[in-house]
Amino acid sequence: MSVFLRVPLGFLIMAIGVLMVWKTVWFQDIIGVIDWAEEKIGSGGTNSFLKILGIIIIFIGIATVTNIISDILTDFAGLFIRT
Repeated sequence: MSVFLRVPLGFLIMAIGVLMVWKTVWFQDIIGVIDWAEEKIGSGGTNSFLKILGIIIIFIGIATVTNIISDILTDFAGLFIRT
């Protein structure tokens, strides 16, 4: 992927992750309560789950900007495809 596409895309992914951590209640209003998170994490589990998901999305954005994501995806695909 070209650096001119990879860097803005990575920053956009990071911005979505930051927004997800910062405005968790807004995302919860859109998505609704996640029953699995409430059951497994406890009271406020949806907020915690969305914050953790936002942090993971931020790391995916960082991996996209630094082009580590292509190495990760190549190694992951190598598990399923024999060459």
